[in-house]
Amino acid sequence: MTSAVIVDDDFDTVEVFSEFLSLQNIDVLGKAYNGLDGIKLFEEKQPDIIFSDLWMPEYDGFYLITKLREKFKDAKIIMVTADLTQETDKKLKECNVDAVIFKPFKINQIMKAVEDVSNNTKPIIST
Repeated sequence: MTSAVIVDDDFDTVEVFSEFLSLQNIDVLGKAYNGLDGIKLFEEKQPDIIFSDLWMPEYDGFYLITKLREKFKDAKIIMVTADLTQETDKKLKECNVDAVIFKPFKINQIMKAVEDVSNNTKPIIST
């Protein structure tokens, strides 16, 4: 069974996303609400995949990506964002994320990203 940690500053988003993943037989090992806590949770739980929002008021997704890549080069990182700007797209590619899912997303997009990331491919998924 695939395991995951979810990071987003919106409590309701984290809860709904966690429930969805659980229904898809993904074991949600923990939830965090900023990038710093997400890193700590990743270190503690060592999930297969970390899902993270990009823009959070404290310790954003770019902080999370940078710090995780320093310590865990092989961490599987899937970013979930509504930011469709070229600048953000460029930064995400430079940060070497494994997948990007754009909000609003569909259920099949999440599962496709999990499958692709688990198979070491790097999809960029859009709506």
